[in-house]
Amino acid sequence: MHSDNHPLISILMTAFNREDFISDAIESVLNSTYKNFELIIVDDCSKDNTLQIAKDYANKDHRISVYLNEKNLGDYPNRNKAASYAKGKYIKYLDADDTIYPWGIEVVVNYMEQFPEAGYGLDSIEPDPEKPFPILLNPLETYHRNYFKSPVFDKAPSSCIIRNELFKQYGGFNINRNISDFEFWHKLSRKQNVLLMPHGIIWCRIHAGQESQLYRDNSVIIFKYSIVELESLKDKDCPLPQHERELLIRKIKRSQARGILRSLLVERNINNTKEKLSLSGMNVLKALVYSFRKYE
Repeated sequence: MHSDNHPLISILMTAFNREDFISDAIESVLNSTYKNFELIIVDDCSKDNTLQIAKDYANKDHRISVYLNEKNLGDYPNRNKAASYAKGKYIKYLDADDTIYPWGIEVVVNYMEQFPEAGYGLDSIEPDPEKPFPILLNPLETYHRNYFKSPVFDKAPSSCIIRNELFKQYGGFNINRNISDFEFWHKLSRKQNVLLMPHGIIWCRIHAGQESQLYRDNSVIIFKYSIVELESLKDKDCPLPQHERELLIRKIKRSQARGILRSLLVERNINNTKEKLSLSGMNVLKALVYSFRKYE
């Protein structure tokens, strides 16, 4: 299935009602300069012509496999489902409404092969003024970069390449959260090295029907990121030293408090306020106190 120099990579494409875009996504994989891939497409009970389009491509190329779920699973459960079919050394997601550049697969596989000590890689990272890509970070360096320098954990699944055995070892994405990618990168990086890679691997389409657009203006979804951050900073395996963890926890709690007050006083949205209070374990009085507390 693979040679030492060109290991098999599993490209995972989950799809739901993507008849307008999935052909472009599939064609971009087929046009890749890297040829040793399998493309796994898992349709999540689409109501349009997505499944048939995928099957038509599979009939023409043996590297494409198409699966239909018995019931609609939703985003992250379907991503885990797709991974369960993967046979490659590496797995990489490509959403059915995006495309991968012709060189994209070759670049990320070559980078990972150069750094066998990396458990996973993330692309679309902003340039580093001190060193060129690829950049290998250990857990402490990763957390420190993310919290004190520039974001690392804010990347979507399509920005990741991960060793197949590692994905399965960690159990895949948490199916109970809609920001499970953010949580998974935190979880991986407590113990695993990450390889940072540049922009120019995936082209992400922006359109009205995508989930990320629906979440972008939801202040409760944004608030949930801070919950994951607190959980990760309080985890016993968090690689940051205690004094930095405590500093960040105070900073995040102040930000949460201000988010609660914003929902109450600016958005005037009682439901959002109640949900944020419940998620944070605060009450309005505590939110007032935290919002004016210094964290330095």
